[in-house]
Amino acid sequence: MTEISPHPAVGEAYSPATDAPAPATDTSAPAQAREVFVAAGSRRTSAFTRWRRRLRWPLGIYTTPVVILIVWEILAELGVLGPTYAPAPTAIARTAAQLWRQGVLGPDLAISLRRAAIGLALGLGIGIVTGVIGGLLSSGENLFNGIVQIFNTIPILAILPVMIVWFGINELPKVLIIAFGAFVPMYLNLFAAIRGVDQRLVEMTHTTGAGRWRLVTRVIFPGAMPGFLVGLRFSLAYSILGLVAAETVNANSGIGFLITNGQTYLQTTQVFVGLVIYAILGLLADQFVRLLQRVLLQWRPSYEAS
Repeated sequence: MTEISPHPAVGEAYSPATDAPAPATDTSAPAQAREVFVAAGSRRTSAFTRWRRRLRWPLGIYTTPVVILIVWEILAELGVLGPTYAPAPTAIARTAAQLWRQGVLGPDLAISLRRAAIGLALGLGIGIVTGVIGGLLSSGENLFNGIVQIFNTIPILAILPVMIVWFGINELPKVLIIAFGAFVPMYLNLFAAIRGVDQRLVEMTHTTGAGRWRLVTRVIFPGAMPGFLVGLRFSLAYSILGLVAAETVNANSGIGFLITNGQTYLQTTQVFVGLVIYAILGLLADQFVRLLQRVLLQWRPSYEAS
């Protein structure tokens, strides 16, 4: 009997229903190209392409802010923007340096950073614990999800008077406001990320005989990591908003107090110094999350914009 190779020759198609190979096909026809998904980090780009992108956006995501600052400075120098309404960026920088030399800006910045760190740690800790419990357990969902959805509809400024009535005007209500701003987005995004893990991966893990701990640590947590980082980005942003709200009402120190002082005495440049500091904190938070994404999501192929 003729032995048939399990690997048909080029141009032949093997049919398991018969012992004879199928008729040869036309090998002159061009082969169709297959679409292959390649991870973003493994794609190779030419030096010309990299230089063209760098020249188009020389500072990356900071190109637009720098251009705005340059245009702002030019318009302020030309007198189009008055110093009372929008002082020049160089004037804001001089005011910041003057406040630092006078010993005003440094202590206020340290106090604001300490408040933000304590409130952020508290809010993230509660959000991560409740998000994991709510995502993994139906009883956890019933316990936490309803109240968090209620909190999600309450603005930070609306809950601030209640905090002051309950806890006074000391440090505790300020820290709790920041924690409130960090807790809600972390819980919502982490809960949705855990529940959004592909069920087929869970079933495949069960078929291998893996236990619940291995399922959680090897499938659910890695699958929920992108959603966790999204929640972290929103938590950092909302904690800064909470810091602004807490420091602009009944505060005698911090960047928010610096802004309120500038508003009271019509010192516009001092107000803009505080706003610039808040903006820098937001950019640093975004860069921190981007760094975590590059470290924690190396295994995950992602879309690379052209």
